[in-house]
Amino acid sequence: MRFDPQTAQMVCAHCGNTQALQQGPWAKATIRELDFATALDDELPAPEMEVTRVSQCPNCAAQVAFDPNIHAKECPFCATPVVTETGAHRHIKPKAVLPFAFDEPTAHDAMNDWLGALWFAPNGLKAYARKGRKMDGIYVPYWTFDADTTSRYTGERGTVYYESRRVVRNGKSTTVQVARVRWRPARGQVARFFDDVLVLASKSLPKTFTDGLAPWNMTALEPYAPEYLAGFRAEGYSVPLKEGFVEARAIMDSAIRRDIRFDIGGDRQRIHQVETSVRGVTFKHILLPVWVAAYKYRGETYRFVVNGSTGKVQGERPYSAAKIALAVAAGLVLAACVGYLYAMNQ
Repeated sequence: MRFDPQTAQMVCAHCGNTQALQQGPWAKATIRELDFATALDDELPAPEMEVTRVSQCPNCAAQVAFDPNIHAKECPFCATPVVTETGAHRHIKPKAVLPFAFDEPTAHDAMNDWLGALWFAPNGLKAYARKGRKMDGIYVPYWTFDADTTSRYTGERGTVYYESRRVVRNGKSTTVQVARVRWRPARGQVARFFDDVLVLASKSLPKTFTDGLAPWNMTALEPYAPEYLAGFRAEGYSVPLKEGFVEARAIMDSAIRRDIRFDIGGDRQRIHQVETSVRGVTFKHILLPVWVAAYKYRGETYRFVVNGSTGKVQGERPYSAAKIALAVAAGLVLAACVGYLYAMNQ
């Protein structure tokens, strides 16, 4: 049985019979947060941990679960040959999954449309990608963090006012308005509860790719069930929980500074000091759906990713030297024609 994104049901590849996912033992599961401090102390209950067998790519370090019957495969993230049968990966179990919403042919069409819109992309790569191998459906790991914060700050509130000044322009004296800022001390407190701060837990794809796939519909998350992974692969996380929270704190701090500027008010703001108290930090390990294609073309690897929920595409932006040279030549010819016509009309 495999999970079919089109019907959101389990489908038998041999006879075509279907089964509703809700009939399984996970039907009444809920998405629960885990305590961050407990996890850092390595004291999570045993049921929250699992051991999976993964293969690690020697090039991009991706850790992807393969079918145990397959002994050699290309890495779906960079097309590097990978020999399977590496080792066990003990990790925190996923708590939620965003199921794939469409199948591989639809993802392939989205990638082809994206490539087709890149005029400077080599035609050979476009043709190769269109008839190339299928894309891989992979669940990519993320952390989400919740936290309650209170921040005390000191700073300054600036009010813009204008002064008249006499200046000489083109030999004539004139009056202009010059902006000035009057600063006054400011202090206060802001509070914010952060819900599901999303942090990529993988290092196999450039962050610009995964950031470009956002936003993700977090309201469509489902409690994790192994059935969702049937017919797909799942990448093990390579960003430790503690390291993930460092990035989450940076995201939180950026939002807190925006809150402080709004709280200070005025026309301008200066922030001198911020002291933030963070309480009740919880987290969860989730899996988000990505269709991945990696193509080797003329010695170079080009990677493309498609958001398995929305169809948004990101990837390497290949350039054709011939097309660029043609565009430059056409621009020079056009400029010469415009210059000639201008000269003729003088």
